[in-house]
Amino acid sequence: MRTDSSPGTLPAREHLPAAPAGTPVLDVVIPVYNEEKDLQPCVLRLHEHLKRTFPYAFRITIADNASTDTTPQVSRRLAAEVPEVRAFRLEQKGRGRALRTVWSASEAPILAYMDVDLSTDLNALLPLVAPLISGHSDLAIGSRLAHSSRVVRGPKREFISRAYNLILRGSLQARFSDAQCGFKAIRRDVARALLPLVEDTGWFFDTEMLVLAERAGLRIHEVPVDWVDDPDSTVHIVKTATEDLKGVWRVGKALAGGSLPLDRIARPFGDDPRDREIQDVPKGLARQLVGFCVVGGLSTLFYLLLYSVFRQFGGSQIANALALLVSAVANTAANRRLTFGVRGRGGAVRHQAQGLVVFAIGLALTSGSLAALSAATSDPAHSTELAVLIAANLAATVLRFLLFRAWVFPDRGEDAPTPPNGQPYEPQPYEQQQPGQEQYGHQQYGQQQYDQHPPHPPLPQRPTAPTYATGPQSSYQTVHLQPVRPADTDPRNS
Repeated sequence: MRTDSSPGTLPAREHLPAAPAGTPVLDVVIPVYNEEKDLQPCVLRLHEHLKRTFPYAFRITIADNASTDTTPQVSRRLAAEVPEVRAFRLEQKGRGRALRTVWSASEAPILAYMDVDLSTDLNALLPLVAPLISGHSDLAIGSRLAHSSRVVRGPKREFISRAYNLILRGSLQARFSDAQCGFKAIRRDVARALLPLVEDTGWFFDTEMLVLAERAGLRIHEVPVDWVDDPDSTVHIVKTATEDLKGVWRVGKALAGGSLPLDRIARPFGDDPRDREIQDVPKGLARQLVGFCVVGGLSTLFYLLLYSVFRQFGGSQIANALALLVSAVANTAANRRLTFGVRGRGGAVRHQAQGLVVFAIGLALTSGSLAALSAATSDPAHSTELAVLIAANLAATVLRFLLFRAWVFPDRGEDAPTPPNGQPYEPQPYEQQQPGQEQYGHQQYGQQQYDQHPPHPPLPQRPTAPTYATGPQSSYQTVHLQPVRPADTDPRNS
């Protein structure tokens, strides 16, 4: 099915309510492992900064990932002494696991996290979350690689960071500038739909979340930050880099295979009500034309190469038919995935069969052109044959695009998925537990693979001033998780 988002009927994005409610608007998570020395100064400094500068109710959550020193005692003491501080205890390591668990259990509409060393200047915190509060963006990240950022760190870390981001741009087509900065925020409604798709539980969690969000068309806001390297950082650079590269391969493979259901987190186009008044504009036409031209150009080169090879072993008609057949199969597969955004294997055989019908029409045009050339001259030059084939293929290409768009890959964006009982899907409350889910704290988080989740409707536009229920909350919670898989090991301590 096509993934183009159609103009929605939901209300436009609106700012979250400015008046403090019982539920915090912002929940800042600090994941820690054996940070007994830095934890208290970090929390107190962050708390003082938020009390002085942040105009909404907030909370600071300490996510202790199975620390073996006195970090749990420090966390409990801070939670008991500071009303806005809460502590979580997880019995397994992994920064990604800690963030996913706490974010899944939080009722705050804006979720953020930062490293305990506070390498990032806290003056960037309000600019980080403001676009999320206002409804402008879905996620926000601090960037140490922006032009106006001011960064103090050694050349080794600088090289590794820039090399890693170049790898992301080259392999996963990432457009954000800094995946590893420990300073990020996300809207809770986005996290609810996005987190079940993120598999990593370690340091690659951030990158995977950002790549999937960007591929789904969500808006990522970047904030230049002032950042000073922590010389006492315990991150194992080599092992972390190795795990990150494995994660890049895994995510790249999943994206190439179309197995990630990114449609479920797509937003409708147009938040301005005026956008919904646009009529009779084909959705995604410009993007499809660009994609089709790129695929067509590469297919034509591939076709001409094949024709030149096959021509050495047979006549022009046989070489043309074989070259066109092979290139047509590749062209249909490439247009299916890249131009029209069809993911997964569903309908692939039918699409190829329809593509072969289109191929037959192209074959008739090119074969007729070659027949006309043979009638005009008994021994045409090879360059003349190629020129005639190029002209015939241009005509066939226009016809191919029209048939692809109207017949092979028609726009079915308005056809919402329907469950087996025939009733439309309704958005489920975040607190509702689903079969097969495990319990973390007082909320639920699904642990099934993303391909086992039933389809969901597109993510709603950022909601209008919601009412957040209040209730008694424990200041310290211990979370017991299932045994970690070998792939989930945290690369921090070897």
